[in-house]
Amino acid sequence: MDVQEGGVTGNINDAMAAAVEEAAVICPFMTPAYQASRSCKKELNYADSRGVAVVPVMLAQDWEASEWLGLITAGLLWVDFRDAEKDGEHFEECVRSLRDEILFNVGHLLTLEEDQAKDPKDHIKKKLGRAFCHALSRLHIHDSGERLMDPVSGTGSPVQLKEALDAGCYWEEMKGSACKHYRNAVTKRYLGYAPERDEVRSEVGPSEREEWLLLVDQTERAHQRAVVIKNKHSGRFLAVHHGRFIGLTEYSDKCKWFLD
Repeated sequence: MDVQEGGVTGNINDAMAAAVEEAAVICPFMTPAYQASRSCKKELNYADSRGVAVVPVMLAQDWEASEWLGLITAGLLWVDFRDAEKDGEHFEECVRSLRDEILFNVGHLLTLEEDQAKDPKDHIKKKLGRAFCHALSRLHIHDSGERLMDPVSGTGSPVQLKEALDAGCYWEEMKGSACKHYRNAVTKRYLGYAPERDEVRSEVGPSEREEWLLLVDQTERAHQRAVVIKNKHSGRFLAVHHGRFIGLTEYSDKCKWFLD
């Protein structure tokens, strides 16, 4: 902490530039004080201009980033540390969430020394993608790519809900303009939603129906990685009711998903 530990020695701009250039990821701890800091603004703007991955951490209650900070972090999934000091269990859950989000974004850039790894599974690597587990039903979004709804055009494979997590439940995140596309790690088809049929399906290529907003579910206070998935084209929230997909116009607990 620069303020508490006496500040950066030498030229502050050189020190910040060097730190950014050597970083695989930057985790800004977002508060009103962070947003008001000129040095923080310089540092994160420089990171953004260099394409360094940013994983935001939210510390402030009842506050949203705006101005320059809101612009840089728009569309990014922030990690919830708002109640991290509640008890040791909450703090550890926050740290695990931050670690998982870092690994998702830049795991392929990080390495562990062999003598630091207790067993082979401790070696860091980029995850296959995001897996979405419905908070109430505990079902995962899965694409088998087997059956086509339109054999002429070759599009419209139905997306299913599955209890067991397997490779077909992972979705690669493809960044768009203020939205995201999700491509299945196995079938390479894109997650989409048809509002006229209230139907979730996968398509060969991305279009407006395959644009999604992934937002932190701020109602979740147990520090599980809870999100809301909103279809940008229809404005509906992806939900599950009685074991099947539905699109809701307003948020309810049926819209809550956990990231595996």
